[in-house]
Order: sequence, then C-alpha cells, then structure tokens
Amino acid sequence: MIDSKLLVSAAALCAAFSLNAEAKLYKWVDNNGTTHYGETIPPEYADKEAVRLDKGRIKQREDEGGKKDGKKLVQSREMIEAERHDNALINTYSSEKEIDLARDRNLQQVEARTGSYTTLLRSAQENQVQLEQEHESLIKQGRKIPKSLEEDLDEAKVRIAKLQSDLDNSLKENEAVKARYEADKVRYRELKGLAPKK
Repeated sequence: MIDSKLLVSAAALCAAFSLNAEAKLYKWVDNNGTTHYGETIPPEYADKEAVRLDKGRIKQREDEGGKKDGKKLVQSREMIEAERHDNALINTYSSEKEIDLARDRNLQQVEARTGSYTTLLRSAQENQVQLEQEHESLIKQGRKIPKSLEEDLDEAKVRIAKLQSDLDNSLKENEAVKARYEADKVRYRELKGLAPKK
C-alpha cells in the first residue's frame, strides 16, 4: 500500500508546481553583473532592463503605460546614481576635512606612480643618450654600426614613448582625482546646507 504521507506530499508538490507555472517569473541582472530570477523584481532594480519568462518564452517586461522611452530610462538611471552618490557622501564623511583626507590618500598612490614613471623615464633617456653617443662615435671612426646597437636605440625610443605616455596619464589622473574630490566637497556642502566657500 502507498503511504498516505507520501501521497499527501506528492499532491502538495504538484499543487506548488501548478501555482508556480501560473506565476510570472522575471530575470534581471544586478550591479555586479549577477543574473537573478524571481517572481518579483526588487525595487532597486525596477528601473533596470529585465525580461519576463512566460511559459518558456522570454518577453520584455513592460510598464503598465507601455515601453519606457530610452531617454527617460537613461535619465532615471542617472538620477538613481546621483542619489546613491549623495547618500555615500553623507554616510561616509562627517566633515569636509574627511573628504580632504580621503583625497590625499588617493593622491598618494597616484603621486607614487608619477614619481616612479618620472624616475624610469629619466633613466631611459640617459640610456638613449649613451647609445646615441656610441652610435656617433662609431660613425666618426668610420666603423660599421652593429645591428644590436641599432636595435637597442629603437627599443630605447619605444620605451621612452611608453613611459612618457604613462607619465602623462598619471598626471591627468592626479588632476582628475583632485577635481572629483573638489566636486564632492561642493556637493557635500549643498547636502549639508552649508554656505559655498568663496
């Protein structure tokens, strides 16, 4: 004989599956790129692109009023991002001085890279000068230029160009960090209702 508990369990399982088959199932991707499935979309992802799974077919989720306009969706995302940034400012810092300290910590790393690129660039330029002097000396003596010397000169030029580019990018990053934290300070004052600095 079949156990009555087993029969009840099987019936409950079938009922659950039939209810789930009728339920809407959504698929969405969070800020970390992880895909999620569920019967409802969390509010923080309501404005994100999501798809509705309907009896094995994927349907684009639409709002009651129809599809959202692309521009409005972008503006909505920007507003949400701005709100998150504002919340982060208020919850992370208790004063402008703390923003300055955070900026200085970030600048230390950038300035360390800038110093490293400067030193390496200077060394590479000195090496190029020595190679060029050797090249000129051989020409004056009427001797053949070794292929290895020509290759070393070419490599030195490529290395210098790369280091110069790295240094330029590091200097731009330095300015970008300063500008970002300055903008954060201005926004922090606005959020706290403080008078703008003159």
